[in-house]
Amino acid sequence: MARRQFAAAAIALTLSGTTLAAPAFADTAIFAGGCFWCVESDFDKVDGVTETVSGYVGGTTDNPTYKTYEAGGHREAVRITYDPAKVSYGELVGILLRSIDVTDDGGQFCDRGQGYTSGIYPLSAEQETEAEKAKAAAAEELGGQIVTPVEPVTTKDAFTDAEEYHQDYYMKDDFRLSPGGVTAKAAYKYYRAACGRDDRVREVWGDNAFKGIPGLS
Repeated sequence: MARRQFAAAAIALTLSGTTLAAPAFADTAIFAGGCFWCVESDFDKVDGVTETVSGYVGGTTDNPTYKTYEAGGHREAVRITYDPAKVSYGELVGILLRSIDVTDDGGQFCDRGQGYTSGIYPLSAEQETEAEKAKAAAAEELGGQIVTPVEPVTTKDAFTDAEEYHQDYYMKDDFRLSPGGVTAKAAYKYYRAACGRDDRVREVWGDNAFKGIPGLS
């Protein structure tokens, strides 16, 4: 069930006095890969992913916002809900690594600084093991070191949702950056091309760039 469909169903059943629980098969991954608009866009295309939410993770301050997250040591990140019957956590880690520049520890593409660096945030010992395995396999395939760290967090609460206007930013053709200005969708498309994200990923990964992401691989 898609994100908005589930929300609509939940509202309808709540009003009728019935509680609709989240799908029992759903699981969660938290990844940082530079600009969260881009990571969200990429993972929305992956079969088995049912929801993506942009946000902030890994810092030391409470309630980070778009204006404060970097100062608090947070990274831009995406919380991914997925169906493990269709895609495993390890596979998702592999997709992340092949959709970013894993050799860059100073940011991602044209975005520089700690807030844009990459990271994998397992929520359990099992996820941590799978993350390390996927990272080792990717490093062997690449023939070089991968600087993306695996940094376990203790709870999903360590992730803070970003402001609403950041969610599904790449699809928003009704949100303008200024009165009469370009839409978020148009701005995203220009930004992604100008930042050189896709070109650099293909330079790093060759034929395996964006592997697992329909329309990009």
